[in-house]
Amino acid sequence: MATVNTYLTFNGNCEEAFNFYKSVFGGEFPYVGRFRDMPTDGDKNVSEEEGNRIMHISLPISKETILLGSDTGGEWASNYSAGNNFSISVNSESREEADKLFNGLSAGGQVTMPMADTFWGSYFGMLTDKFGINWMVSFETQQHG
Repeated sequence: MATVNTYLTFNGNCEEAFNFYKSVFGGEFPYVGRFRDMPTDGDKNVSEEEGNRIMHISLPISKETILLGSDTGGEWASNYSAGNNFSISVNSESREEADKLFNGLSAGGQVTMPMADTFWGSYFGMLTDKFGINWMVSFETQQHG
């Protein structure tokens, strides 16, 4: 069965926000990735400021719930809008379930990132459904510690 969590997007203050949420909920961050940690394609250099932004962070809230987030950057930053800066993140139990959910949710909507294997070990895609809701669908192909 798939699990659903909230994914928050920030424009440079993700780390500050997640430290605040950690002070409220407690717990630890099992993973903090920065844009400078991403593999590059050789022709794109990330500025020091952009490189220090959060690419992905997670804060477990309960056994079933995780608060997820990242900073936006580059060409994505122009679409940032406070108040509409979240997505619903669905983690599936298989590739087949991920494809079924992604295809179902994207019907009549817009695919912003097709399902594909990622460098961080997920089979992942993003879309906006026909009602304007942003979704992220993933299947963890590698387990993170």
